[in-house]
Amino acid sequence: MEAFSSSGLLSDPFRSPDPTIVATSVIGAVVLLFFVGFSLWRGLRRRRRKPVRVYMDGCFDMMHYGHCNALRQARALGDELVVGVISDEEIIANKGPPVSSLYERMTMVGAVKWVDEVISDAPYAINEEFMKKLFTEYNIDYIIHGDDPCLLPDGTDAYAIAKKAGRYKQIKRTEGVSSTDIVGRMLLCVRERSTGDKHNHSSLQRQFSHGHGQKLDGGSGSPRSATRISRFLPTSRRIVQFSNGKGPGPDSRIIYIDGAFDLFHAGHVEILRLAGDLGDFLLVGIYSDQTVSSVQGLHRPIMNLHERSLSVLACRYVDEVIIGAPREVSKDMITTFNISLVVHGTIAENMGFLKEEPNQYRVPMAMGIFRQLESPLDITTSTIIRRIVANHEAYQKRNEKKEASERKYYENKTHISE
Repeated sequence: MEAFSSSGLLSDPFRSPDPTIVATSVIGAVVLLFFVGFSLWRGLRRRRRKPVRVYMDGCFDMMHYGHCNALRQARALGDELVVGVISDEEIIANKGPPVSSLYERMTMVGAVKWVDEVISDAPYAINEEFMKKLFTEYNIDYIIHGDDPCLLPDGTDAYAIAKKAGRYKQIKRTEGVSSTDIVGRMLLCVRERSTGDKHNHSSLQRQFSHGHGQKLDGGSGSPRSATRISRFLPTSRRIVQFSNGKGPGPDSRIIYIDGAFDLFHAGHVEILRLAGDLGDFLLVGIYSDQTVSSVQGLHRPIMNLHERSLSVLACRYVDEVIIGAPREVSKDMITTFNISLVVHGTIAENMGFLKEEPNQYRVPMAMGIFRQLESPLDITTSTIIRRIVANHEAYQKRNEKKEASERKYYENKTHISE
């Protein structure tokens, strides 16, 4: 066989190339072009792929971490989450009076980090007309709801039409909390305060979190439960699911704001939004149960530290929380977290905090890094409680009806993984 060399080619420039080499080169070029073309086609296809849009609706009244976890699970089933907030009129017709207005509920839902779009005045039950609107105008692929039943006053399934259309998906209900449970806690606390009952151990809320069911006299001689035993079981996994998983950059402007953040509401959300706009990273300090009780009384907080922490972590304006933060902002704390500015709203449970001795913000004030922000909404945790008290009979009746369905859920529940 004749050897092929570069020297041979140079000595005979008119010599024909080896057919084997030519064929190999052609095949290699074709294969290369195929893979390049296929990669480009696949990339374009991915870019052109329609995002999966999922829809979830609800009253989202007195929004808590259970609502937020439901939205987190729903978002994981698609690329974009659209949330429908049911109108005040629909809630009144189907459940009774809402505690929070539609505007407040819209504010709360829009602030959840997993929500991409919010629809106001959604119907309580999905009918054919609204389902068609979801599919055509909002390009919804699937309708999502929890594994707990959602029944209309006539006993029919509110999601029957979506299920029949084959466009329904189910997620796991977040156990341990519900709006019914929270209203029950508040009603019980108000009752305890009004009758002058005293407790020698911590706040009433901690009795709930440790599983001590409280009883109220129903007036018929037999005690009835005012609220369920709390089934909230805090886990590190849940904290991770709600966390951003990232810290501040080396040159980040870190803003710090602290408080109880009990019954997390629209007033909290709006002051956190303003605080977040002042820097690159928003750090939120959440007081311990003991700290809240020492300032606001034995019947506070309504929600325990872990519950309050999850609600704050779910807010899109928050980057990190300090669970059980000290009430006094010290120089060491400012240095440890590299805090650039400490802020506080003008509306708070304790409006005399600036006149206290010693002042909890005296260090950042002396350093010139404290600022008071004008609170956009005049709402506090006490505002929410007063609304419940003002209409307590209606809420008590609503709770009694809802508690029956919740007991049935827990009695018949089966394991569903998230």
